[in-house]
Amino acid sequence: MQNLKTLAGGMRHGWDMQFGVRHQQPQSQHPHQQHHEMPRTQSYQRQQTPSITQLPPGVPMSWCFKVPFNNNLAGPEIEKVIYASNGAKERWSHPAGSPEDTPTHRLPVHVQHIEDLQKLCSTMKEQANVEASVTVGRATSLGMVPGLPASQTNNVVANVCLHGPQFDQVRRARQHILNSSPITMQSATVPVDRGMLFKDEQGDLPERIINVLDQIAKNTKADIFLLDPEERNEDGSSKTASKEPIKLVIYGDMLTKENAKVHFLIMIDQLLGMHVDSMTLDLNLHSLICGRARKKIKAIESATDTAIYFPPIFPAIHRYCPPGAERRSFDEIVITGPSQEHIFQAKSQLKDLTFNAKSFVKEVRITPTKMDHLLLERLDKIQSIMEAHASYLLLPSIGEYSGVIRVQGLDVLNVERTVRDVMGLTTQFYSAEWQCAPLNQLPPIAQIQSVLSDICASSGADIVFANMTFYAFGSDEACRTALSVISHIPFVKHAPSSIHVKLELAVEHKEFVSGKKNGKINKIMNTANVQIVFDGFNEYNFYIDVRGSDYGPTLFGLELVEMELPASLSFHVPDQYHKRIIGIGGQHIQQLMKKYSVFVKFSNAHDRGPVIGKEDDTLKLDNVICRTPSRNAQNLEMVKQEIMDMVNRPDAEQVTENVTIDRLLHRELLSLRMQEIDDLEKKWNCKITFPSTEQASDVVLVSGPEFQVPNAIYDLLAMVPETHDVTFPLKPELKEFVKSTEFEEIVEKLKSQYVVDLTMKETASTVPDQEETETLTLGYTRNDAGGLKDAIDFLISSLVLKGLDAETVKGSIPRPKSDSFEDSLPYFESKLLHRKDPASGTDSPTRSLFENAEGHESSGSSSFFSLSKFRKPTSMSSFSSFIDRRKNGANSPGGPFFKHASSNASKASLASLESQGSGYRNIWNDSGINLPEEEITVSTPLPHPNGHGWPITTPVSGPSHFPTPTTHPGPIHTGLNASTHPGFMFNNNSSSSLLLNFPTGLTPIPGDTTPTSRYDPRASVDSGRPSTSHSISGYPGHMNGHTR
Repeated sequence: MQNLKTLAGGMRHGWDMQFGVRHQQPQSQHPHQQHHEMPRTQSYQRQQTPSITQLPPGVPMSWCFKVPFNNNLAGPEIEKVIYASNGAKERWSHPAGSPEDTPTHRLPVHVQHIEDLQKLCSTMKEQANVEASVTVGRATSLGMVPGLPASQTNNVVANVCLHGPQFDQVRRARQHILNSSPITMQSATVPVDRGMLFKDEQGDLPERIINVLDQIAKNTKADIFLLDPEERNEDGSSKTASKEPIKLVIYGDMLTKENAKVHFLIMIDQLLGMHVDSMTLDLNLHSLICGRARKKIKAIESATDTAIYFPPIFPAIHRYCPPGAERRSFDEIVITGPSQEHIFQAKSQLKDLTFNAKSFVKEVRITPTKMDHLLLERLDKIQSIMEAHASYLLLPSIGEYSGVIRVQGLDVLNVERTVRDVMGLTTQFYSAEWQCAPLNQLPPIAQIQSVLSDICASSGADIVFANMTFYAFGSDEACRTALSVISHIPFVKHAPSSIHVKLELAVEHKEFVSGKKNGKINKIMNTANVQIVFDGFNEYNFYIDVRGSDYGPTLFGLELVEMELPASLSFHVPDQYHKRIIGIGGQHIQQLMKKYSVFVKFSNAHDRGPVIGKEDDTLKLDNVICRTPSRNAQNLEMVKQEIMDMVNRPDAEQVTENVTIDRLLHRELLSLRMQEIDDLEKKWNCKITFPSTEQASDVVLVSGPEFQVPNAIYDLLAMVPETHDVTFPLKPELKEFVKSTEFEEIVEKLKSQYVVDLTMKETASTVPDQEETETLTLGYTRNDAGGLKDAIDFLISSLVLKGLDAETVKGSIPRPKSDSFEDSLPYFESKLLHRKDPASGTDSPTRSLFENAEGHESSGSSSFFSLSKFRKPTSMSSFSSFIDRRKNGANSPGGPFFKHASSNASKASLASLESQGSGYRNIWNDSGINLPEEEITVSTPLPHPNGHGWPITTPVSGPSHFPTPTTHPGPIHTGLNASTHPGFMFNNNSSSSLLLNFPTGLTPIPGDTTPTSRYDPRASVDSGRPSTSHSISGYPGHMNGHTR
């Protein structure tokens, strides 16, 4: 028998032969780290079209390009600024006396960038023997140019037109201009708890915090602001009960912004008592050891209770550096932790990952003219690709005009996936050439440069004119716009021309575009009178070259080719459903493809290759791809819909939801609750992704089947603690009451019915002759936040009976703005509709509720139709429903997402909120509200049997052969049996008053039948859509089981 080592070696060499891997001796500085060079991609080139790199020496050329200043980047709201670094407020705010409608590009910082660009271009003649001119103007002002449509953008466009004796000189001048200008200006926002920076609520920013921020701004040359989003009174106290965090806003170029942000995050860790240390590691290994979706780094942070800050992954792409700025080392990793021992453990694990890394390297060719567009417009996509496949890309700097990138990964499969994804980005850019016959006399070069500047400003394409040839590089729309303007130039109209438009496509799509025996291409060439050539480029992509002598036929031929380009849609379907969807002998999928003219391909785990050693999320890759010509792209969604209709609800379409959790809690969740989070992911078949530490984001991504994601979010929020403070003056009678056993009973009631823990903190007054105050802190988890207002109202109402004035309470939550007609009553003077004057100075409903508890009129109202007689949309329906709603507060293991949602919102407002999420909206009832004639609600709203605050309505109209759905809130469950999951359905201990009476012959369908999902049974026969496997619209009588 072969031993495991021999067998593993054979398997490795099998993969190497498949992908053409070439093993070499390790070249790393670490003896245990191995690199394997994969062969470079070969170029398969036929007849080459003219290129700017092949111009004869001494041929002058003009190159016009756009300097992508971020002129629409607005500054902060000055009235909310509580701190600004030196000179930052003057740079990012309009001068005094400026009109209110002054555009953003008039900010001093943007004006200064334009002035610096003009000064730089004025020196190009002496430095590089190249003439440079700057044109600044709005793109909308260029609509009068013949052939140029009016642009929709309002941004100021800065164009630079270079004219030099040869290509190399002009290219180097362009590279110098782009790398000397702050073209990557960005802003970053970091939320910070106010208590971490301020000693008290009314105090000023401490001097030591100001000194640290000033030092960060001085070293990094970033503009730093601290913003207070809350509105405050004259004494500094907040006007609202919400605790919005302080926002740190950083302005600067890409590297400056990241450098300043990491320094600030380290300062916050030091304020929390963390130790700081650093280590060096090769930059090309950072993304490799992080793992796919940074899973390995999150595991290290969880095991060692540390925070690991990596440097920017692209430090050399843009070489601009503000004068006097100190850059962070490219290979320095900063680690913070509670002790040096924890930091040492994190370092040790990082070194282990580095020593055991066996990387594969491959070089790939990319069209040089497309490289700058990738770096300037698709850099975020490239970074996402690297994180998804745990790979590293060595990219050239902007303007270098290099067409080679180096891809490095831990295995061949991830390297290949990275290369294919990057090559897919290059297909989004075109190149066009318009060659004219030589003329006896050319227009002045200044006139040509003016036309080039107009084209560049509106289309965004780079325009080159040399040797009677126009070259355009950019997106598809940019190239078409450029050709349209060139066709209206007078000397071009009358000269014989040759037009080439080249687009790039993946090699596997060649037969799809050409058709059988090149039938599609031959038909296009005969119809449009153009020539189409397939020109090989590398092993991944090839060129489609559309050639013509006239602009009209060439554009028509290009449009016909674009209509034949593949439009694809990929998604994930569990492998166990593939046979059901394909059918016996492929009969079902063949009918589906013929019906919509869409090609559908399935790939299972065996086709995707071995997954040994891969992360679990490898199994969640898209394994179904639908492809059709672009002219038929509207059918892709319909094909996907029919395929997903055959998938059970627990494995339905994958969706991603954002959950906001304070970033400082991420470390606690990862270190203390990592095992619970893993169990949660397995339980609901979802994936929870925390942001990177240096990203400083509060957004956690939860992805999975759309019917399971709400349950996963609910369980995740059950791990997130939150607090809310209620402060009131402490009178003598209240001081005795809060120490009595009666108040202890209230505390126990808050915990049992509202799942809220109450702690007291007595605060002595610092002002003479002012009574002391009492602060009650309510602790709860985020999933129970819906019942916080009810808990506060219950607490305040108990204290009001003991002499508390509700108007003096700080921290009470005002009732939300309802959609009733109450606010419109003052405009109708009527004796019948007499409006009761509300209590002045407070929005708390406790006063009016408890004064009229026995049904007596208040002294200010004499009409029988006083509003105090009616239940407000924001009040509790009854005391019994109030008790039942909280009875199963924390004991239900499968409670819904809005488990303790407050009933302080009307039904219409809840339905409107529900209909806003397109992922959970019922397409058959887009409004989300049942019409009055379609339902009859009992006079007393039935409390939900699961203890929730939304009443249950029992519609009784409609055809008798349809099951009657019941409406209740919460997540959409999978239809499990009530006996095994009592939290999903009715409790066995519920009283008879909680049972629903269905019409004769009807039984409720097990599980959830909320009409907010397209998978639910529809009681409609006029939809025009035939019945499917999950619909019961065609079945008479009742059904006692699942519809699947």
